[in-house]
Amino acid sequence: METLSPDQWRALFAESNHSALHLEMRDIYAVEDEKQRVTHFQATGSRDLSAEVQALERSWWLDLMRNSKARGVSLRRSRIVSEPVTSYIRYEYAGTPLNILAGEEVRWLPRTNAARLALPGADFWLFHQQRVLFNHFTGDGGWLGNELVTDDGSSRDCARTPSRPSGNWRLRTTSTILPRPCPRTSSRHDKHSRRDCAT
Repeated sequence: METLSPDQWRALFAESNHSALHLEMRDIYAVEDEKQRVTHFQATGSRDLSAEVQALERSWWLDLMRNSKARGVSLRRSRIVSEPVTSYIRYEYAGTPLNILAGEEVRWLPRTNAARLALPGADFWLFHQQRVLFNHFTGDGGWLGNELVTDDGSSRDCARTPSRPSGNWRLRTTSTILPRPCPRTSSRHDKHSRRDCAT
């Protein structure tokens, strides 16, 4: 296993001219570059999306998504989550408008609806339905590394991930269903973001 650099990520996306699918299956992630933002969200219940767009650890990724989308690559991020959701998923949900504005189609699937699906044991990216990049984590959500696999069996297993578009799913907490968050950013994407957040 290794940890891909930004340049290695860019190379993977550059080699994909059709699609890139990401599946996330954990309820808690604890990667180092998110810890400060997660702590702030847990204390305030909000994320400063305008500041995140400018942060180096976020901006290069959002630029990569925008550039890939502009080349015609279909970008989809699917998340399998337990309900009621964890505080981390609430944090993740609050940041989803940035993914959407960058060109990703974000989908959600309650874990109870995934029980009969044959899925890999780790999160992954599937590029062009041919190459699989597994993301490995520790038991408490810490980062371990990436594993690139090119065999046909793995790509077939990862190709089918049913889920609901972000606009058709609502975040379930212990006692309420939260409204879908809207980005609080000022950019040329404002009109698009308001349309994405329409209920």
